[in-house]
Amino acid sequence: MKTVLLHEIAHSRAGDKGNRLNMSLMPYKPEHYDLLAEQVTEARVLELFRHRGATTCRRYDLPKLHAFNFVVDEVLEGGVNGSLNLDGHGKTNSFRLLSLTVEVPD
Repeated sequence: MKTVLLHEIAHSRAGDKGNRLNMSLMPYKPEHYDLLAEQVTEARVLELFRHRGATTCRRYDLPKLHAFNFVVDEVLEGGVNGSLNLDGHGKTNSFRLLSLTVEVPD
């Protein structure tokens, strides 16, 4: 096994609704779906955003699409109307998700 950054095997998009971040995660190859299901857990994603005040993370598995949807609460510092953050919409947070490392077969 070798360690790679998540962006090497998957892509993501992010959006927002109030103070809630919504991120998709899709492997480039369907055969990586199970690997991501094992390693990109709610706990890991919550820890990744905890410094921004995230309180909960839920992962919704979409196996027929080979995709995941993560919903992270209280992470946008109040959301677009209530935050001084330059990215109040959360659009760039998918890049933070893709900075996670995962183990893949050599």
